[in-house]
Amino acid sequence: MLAAGTACTTAAYAQTTTPPTPPAPSAAPIPSVTVSTTRDPVDKSYRKMIKGMDRFEREHALAPAATLRFRLLPRLPNARMTGITLRVAGDNVTVPVAVADDNSFVLPRNEQALREDAALLANRKTNSMTWRASVHTPGLPDGVRRLGDLRLECKVGMDAGLISNSAPIFGWLSNLLTDTDQVCSDPEGNYLFFAERPIFGVTLRAAGRTEALPFKMLYAAGDQTAETLPYCDCQVLLDRSYYAPIWDRSWPDDTLVEFDFIDLAAAGSAP
Repeated sequence: MLAAGTACTTAAYAQTTTPPTPPAPSAAPIPSVTVSTTRDPVDKSYRKMIKGMDRFEREHALAPAATLRFRLLPRLPNARMTGITLRVAGDNVTVPVAVADDNSFVLPRNEQALREDAALLANRKTNSMTWRASVHTPGLPDGVRRLGDLRLECKVGMDAGLISNSAPIFGWLSNLLTDTDQVCSDPEGNYLFFAERPIFGVTLRAAGRTEALPFKMLYAAGDQTAETLPYCDCQVLLDRSYYAPIWDRSWPDDTLVEFDFIDLAAAGSAP
């Protein structure tokens, strides 16, 4: 099973050209230019990010006690996830964005940046990180999420354009990728979630009903190959990835999503 949470990249094609004839030397000095940002930086549309924040406000009833943050996660094995800086950059405005130790952040609202169709820029390469909305109801135990929070995460993340790349091998994305309601309410358009640590299993609990998620809903459906894995958000987070039945309204928003972490399972089985 593929998921709309699976972000993809488009392969670049190398092109061989004949080098142009160099211009004749000029007596005038050539001015130097200092580039302060990383080439090919991660960037997200500020307008779309605000659209995601607006969705959070409109559908806050899914998670009435929750707050919204955004979070950066590694996508490549060598991704350096310390010292990340973010800024909103428009034609005439720059707004720094504070990044917490867990690489989460709150995006400030700025009318000028909105008018200028600004971008949210990070000092990292495009394919080194993946982005997620982070909606958390306070007071839950460690290793427990709330299904309504996950439903709202999907809607915010899709509206915010956090899943914005494409690749030919995921042809179905052309129709689903920008349709938030279809992605978040269709079992074929699942949004990929990540636990805090590698998982052994996931269990749903609500009003006396208990159900373990099947294997096909863990580890990005368990069908990633060497060819598809580079296109997946889960490239280095495969053992933390899962799909939640956010489309299944027979599970109420207050359903608890409980994780069995691999490290705890291993500790429990030790002699």
